[in-house]
Amino acid sequence: MKPLNRTFSIAPMLDWTDRHYRYFARIMSAQALLYTEMVTTGAIIHGKGDYLAYNEEEHPLALQLGGSNASDLATCAKLAEQRGYDEINLNVGCPSDRVQNGRFGACLMAEPKLVAECVDAMRSVVDIPVTVKTRIGIDELDSYEFLTEFIDTVSAAGCDTFIIHARKAWLQGLSPKENREIPELDYQRVYRLKRDYSALNISINGGVKTLDECAEHLKHLDGVMVGREAYQNPYILAEVDQRLCGSDKPVLSRDAVLEKMLPYIEKHLQAGGRLNHITRHITGLYQGEVGSRAWRRYVSENAHKPGAGIEVIHQARASMEAV
Repeated sequence: MKPLNRTFSIAPMLDWTDRHYRYFARIMSAQALLYTEMVTTGAIIHGKGDYLAYNEEEHPLALQLGGSNASDLATCAKLAEQRGYDEINLNVGCPSDRVQNGRFGACLMAEPKLVAECVDAMRSVVDIPVTVKTRIGIDELDSYEFLTEFIDTVSAAGCDTFIIHARKAWLQGLSPKENREIPELDYQRVYRLKRDYSALNISINGGVKTLDECAEHLKHLDGVMVGREAYQNPYILAEVDQRLCGSDKPVLSRDAVLEKMLPYIEKHLQAGGRLNHITRHITGLYQGEVGSRAWRRYVSENAHKPGAGIEVIHQARASMEAV
């Protein structure tokens, strides 16, 4: 099995990194490792929808699971491998109340033995990598020793790849949004972790906004995971392969990216889907360009209307040109 390229990845983001966004991202970068939104074991096992659906073009693609029942996680990991996913990632970083009540996410940092059991259960039934995304600490448990004890325990169960969000999480008193912004970033702690655990594959996440910053992190670490910036300013993905992964293929223009999205959008519409299911992900494509506000406004005002079709995209682009 060819190892996954972890140089650059896009963070799992609830309500954002769905299969339409991931298809869009893949047009711009062939090398980026993509992650699903977090999917709970309960949704996969008991839910009525198909929570494992994706487009074949999205590979390499990791499924992020939320859960803390080792047996359920193993069941879901096995299903995901059968469906063709390239990696299973366990969420030990999300701080929301809903997630804590389900006993998964960041609160699991306080239970490293349970996380190790979950990792071991999944690894015993799949051949694809099982990885963990976590924080540098939670609440008052934020010493370097606390972090290394967690890493020691979980890596002993066979997990050799960790994605570290370089902030601690406050489980009480801060919203998930505030937990992405208020706790201070501590990149140096993640660098130290890599120095102390050189055999492990360690990626960093949190507050990364530019490819220059990615390149700086890659001097110290194996990979960089970018979240909000890759969503709100998606065109930064167009140079990931060239600047970070050594590709010599030409960089696609914004218009070329949009052109490549059109057949996918038309197929979605023909299948009965709504235009705004996809356009909500692509409104940031022209961020920073002259006329981008006109583009965004036209799309957001018209894409949600009943019967809205591909002409909305063309007209939005024309309104941008008019500026």
